[in-house]
Amino acid sequence: MPYKEHEISKMYYTMGEVAAIFDVNQSLIRFYEKEFDVLQPKKNKKGNRYFTPEDIEHLRIIFHLIKEKGYTLNGAKDHLKKNMGDAKENQRVIDALENIKKFLLEVREQL
Repeated sequence: MPYKEHEISKMYYTMGEVAAIFDVNQSLIRFYEKEFDVLQPKKNKKGNRYFTPEDIEHLRIIFHLIKEKGYTLNGAKDHLKKNMGDAKENQRVIDALENIKKFLLEVREQL
């Protein structure tokens, strides 16, 4: 059975869904939205934020830089401004490797 990566299927995600995906408070996502120019969620008349899959990809990159690599906010901003293409590609590779690891662990459990 060939391995297929799970694709993001929704066009927009609410703030609560995004907070659940990253297991953080909504206030942290709002803070990152103010700090990073690459995050531009759509807002309706009530002010509710709706995140696109691209916004979620940007958040993954930001969380990776800050939480895993140990960048400061200013360092992460500079890195994204200078290397956005490289950062996106690196994040895709990281996500693919994590999915492969999860798949292999599931296979090992079934043996």
